[in-house]
Amino acid sequence: MTPGLWTHEGETTRAWPGRHWPLGATWSAEATNFAVYAPRASAVWVCVYDDDGTEQRVRPTEKTLGVWHCAVPGLAPGTRYGFRAEGPWDPERGLRFNADKLLLDPYGKAVSGTLVPGPAIFGHDLEHPSRPSTIDSAGSMPRSVVVNDTFDWDGDAPIRRRWRDTVIYELHVKGMTKLHDRVPEELRGTYAGLASPAVTDYLNDLGVTAVELLPIHQFFSEPGLAELDLVNYWGYNSLGFFAPHNAYSASGDRGEQVAEFKQMVKAFHAAGIEVILDVVYNHTSEAGPLGPTLSFRGLDDLGYYQRVEEDGRPRVPDTYWDVTGCGNTVDATHTQSLRMILDSLRYWVSEMHVDGFRFDLMSALTRTHQQVDMGSHLLTAIGQDPVLRHVKLIAEPWDASMDGYHVGRFPPPWVEWNDQFRDTMRDFWRGHTSGVRTVATRLAGSSDLYADDGRSPYASVNFITAHDGFTLRDLVSYNDKHNEVNGEDNRDGTDNNRSWNCGVEGETDDPEVMALRRRQAANLMATLCFSNGVPMLTAGDERGRTQRGNNNAYGQDNEISWIDWRPDDAWLDVYEITKTALRIRRDHPALRQRHWFEGRPTIRGGPKDVAWLHPGGREMTADDWHDDDLQCVGMFVSGDPLRYPGPRGEQLRDASFIIWLNASARDIEVTLPVQDWVLAGEVVLSTDSRIGVGTPVVAGGTLVHEGRSVLVMREVK
Repeated sequence: MTPGLWTHEGETTRAWPGRHWPLGATWSAEATNFAVYAPRASAVWVCVYDDDGTEQRVRPTEKTLGVWHCAVPGLAPGTRYGFRAEGPWDPERGLRFNADKLLLDPYGKAVSGTLVPGPAIFGHDLEHPSRPSTIDSAGSMPRSVVVNDTFDWDGDAPIRRRWRDTVIYELHVKGMTKLHDRVPEELRGTYAGLASPAVTDYLNDLGVTAVELLPIHQFFSEPGLAELDLVNYWGYNSLGFFAPHNAYSASGDRGEQVAEFKQMVKAFHAAGIEVILDVVYNHTSEAGPLGPTLSFRGLDDLGYYQRVEEDGRPRVPDTYWDVTGCGNTVDATHTQSLRMILDSLRYWVSEMHVDGFRFDLMSALTRTHQQVDMGSHLLTAIGQDPVLRHVKLIAEPWDASMDGYHVGRFPPPWVEWNDQFRDTMRDFWRGHTSGVRTVATRLAGSSDLYADDGRSPYASVNFITAHDGFTLRDLVSYNDKHNEVNGEDNRDGTDNNRSWNCGVEGETDDPEVMALRRRQAANLMATLCFSNGVPMLTAGDERGRTQRGNNNAYGQDNEISWIDWRPDDAWLDVYEITKTALRIRRDHPALRQRHWFEGRPTIRGGPKDVAWLHPGGREMTADDWHDDDLQCVGMFVSGDPLRYPGPRGEQLRDASFIIWLNASARDIEVTLPVQDWVLAGEVVLSTDSRIGVGTPVVAGGTLVHEGRSVLVMREVK
C-alpha cells in the first residue's frame, strides 16, 4: 500500500499530514487527526473499519518526536479503528513489534466490541515464545472509536465539597442496579441505570455525598479466567484509560457510552453527589511478557513497562518488574507513560466532569529506580497541576510488594485508605484487642499516622469493608473464607479476615445468633460513621448484602456480587442505624472536625475539646489506658465552642456528645462523670436492645450498657 493514500466513497485521496498532538483520534467535520506514540517503530498503520468489517489501512508518513500522525478526511463519529506497528522483533531487548496484531489506541475515547481469548491475541507464537505470531488478531480484537465530544452540560459545575463533609459510597456500576426492581429493566447494570432517581434518591436518603465507582476505564478479562468460565467483574484490568467501559452502556458502544457516562455524572451532580473514579494506572491487561499484545506492548513496550534494573539500568535480557501482582508495572518515570496518566486524569476532570480519583496500588506508581519515592515524578506533577491539585485524590497507599506499604506517608493534598482503622475496629468488636488505646486513636482520626506531616484528620479514609474481602454481613457470619466457586480450590483471597461468625459458620435460622450479627454489623457501621476522618461505606453493607463467604469475588459477575434489593432479609435495622448515624454526623460539625483534638479547652474556662471516659465515671488515667482487659470506653466531644471558626471568622457552637463503645460480651454499668461539661442529655443512637433513642441521661447518673453495643448521647440545653 502506498504510504498516505486513503480511499473514501470510491475515490482514492492522499491523507493529510495532520498534527502530532493531541494524541489519539480527534474528530472534526473536515478530517479526523490520528496521532500515536511509537518512537521505535519503523512504520505505523491506521486501520479503519467499515460497518461490514472491511479494513482499510492508512500509513502515516509523518513522525514528530516519536509520534506518527496523519489526518483522514471523510470519517464520521462512530467510525471504528485501530493501529498496527512494524519494527524489530527482539523480545530479549524489549522490542515486540508485530504488524499482524491490531492494537487499540492508548488514547482512544471509546471501544467497540470485546476481546476474544485465543492464540491470535498474543504477539508471540505460543509454542515458541521467542518467535513472533503470524496470526492476524483483527478478528479477535475490539476496535477504538472516533468520538465527537460535544455534550450539553447545561451549567454543570464541580461540587467541591470539603473532605470533612464527605461520605463515600464504594459501588460497582453493574452490581448496583442489575437486580434493582425500580430501575427500568433495559437500564439495569448501566451508567443510565445508575443515574436513575431510584439510585440517587436512595443515596441521598442514606446520607451519601460521593460515589466511588469501581474501575470504569475500558478493561478486559484475563485469558485464564475464560478457562474457568469466569470474567473480571471488578474491572482491575484496565487498557483504555480514556474510554468508559463499553459493557456498562445501555445506548451502544460506538461512542454512545461517552455521552451516557456524562449524563450519569450530570445526574449525580444534580442530586448533590460527587463522582470519584477508582483508577488502575499501575498495570494494564497485557499482563507479563507472555501476555497478550493489545496496545502498549505493540507500540512501545520498553517505554510503558518497568524493567528489572541492574546498577540503575534495565537488565538485558529484558525482564519485567512486577510489584502489582498482575505481570507488569507501568513505568510512571517514563515521559510518555507519565504524560498519558496525566492526560487521562485531566480528561476525566475537564471533559467528563468527575470530581476525584482513588488510585489503586498507588505505591507502584511512585517508584523511582524501583524505590517508593514521595517526591516522584507523578506525585510532583499532580501536586502542581492547576486542574488536578484541586480534585479529590485518594491513595491506596500500598502495592503488592513487601516494601510498598506506606500508610500515613503520602504528601498533601492526598488522603489515604486507612486499613489500620479497618483492622483495629474489626479486632475491637470481635474481642481481639488489648485495651482501648489504639481504638481511641482511630476514633479520633489516626493522628499517629497523619498529624506529624501537617495533614488533617480527613486524610484518613476510614472503612470497615471494601470491594476486596468480606462484606459486612459476611464479616459477622464467617470465620473462614469460602471461595470454592472461584475455581482455585479456596487458595485465593486473604486468610486475614479478622472476622467472627458469632458462633455459627455461615447462614443460620438461630434467632439469637441472627440478632447478635445484626447488632455487631450496626456497631461497626456506627463506629465508622462517628470516627473522625472520611467514612467510606461499601455498597449494600447497610442492607446485609452477602457474598456467601466469598472474600475474593472479582470473577463473580452474578448474584454473588450484585446487590439484592428485595426487602426480605435486607437487614433494614442496620440500614436505619447507618442512616441515623450519617444524619447526626451531617447535622453536627462537632462530629466532623477539621482540626485534631488536643485534649484541652478550646477557650479559657471552657471544656476540653475531647475527653476519654472510663465506665467508672472518671476520665481515663494512664493505668486505664494500659488495662488490657478494658473493652468499654466513652469519648466526650465538645461542641461548645468548636476549635475552628466559621466562614466569616465567627465562633461556631454545637451540641456536645458522648459516644460509648462496649465491645465486651458482658453488660457494664456506666457512670456519667460529674463535670461542668457533662450536662443533661439524651440518647440519640443506640444498638443496645434495652436503652432506646430518647432515653434521658444526666451527669452522675448510671446506666447498664449492654454487651457489644453502641450508645451515642447528645447534650440537651
